[in-house]
Amino acid sequence: MKSKLESIFKSKWKFRYFQLVKLPSLFFWGIKVQHIDSDRAEVTIPYRWTTQNPFGSIYFSAIAGAAELATGLLAFLAIEGNNVSFLVVGVNGKFYKKATTKIVFICDQGQIIRDSISKAISSGQGEILTVKSMGYNEQNELVAEFEFAWSFKKRD
Repeated sequence: MKSKLESIFKSKWKFRYFQLVKLPSLFFWGIKVQHIDSDRAEVTIPYRWTTQNPFGSIYFSAIAGAAELATGLLAFLAIEGNNVSFLVVGVNGKFYKKATTKIVFICDQGQIIRDSISKAISSGQGEILTVKSMGYNEQNELVAEFEFAWSFKKRD
């Protein structure tokens, strides 16, 4: 059964509205959800004038935003229905190639995220989990990889 959030993330128009209201920079950059389920998220960012830097590639903050969203969507799905807060507390990025085409960021660590959130709920203590997002160009070459440290905590 599809959750409420999953139906928003899978619907082009609902997700665009969600971006416009909650994450306007993602709306401006044209970031899209290619695939989402409880285990895996794929997010694309286009190479176009709204994402371009003066050096002819995608601006690093736009790339980081797409990479974060790939991990964050899985966290959103995992906390749905639970009274849990979550926040990025650390980030590490590596760039391997110039981003001059559409980039797809993939995070397939949904189970690890759910386990960390379950632990935070059962222990009542905050949990910090580092999750990876890998970005590939249209030639399937690794362009960038990011690690996001997410903090999950049960709300009182």
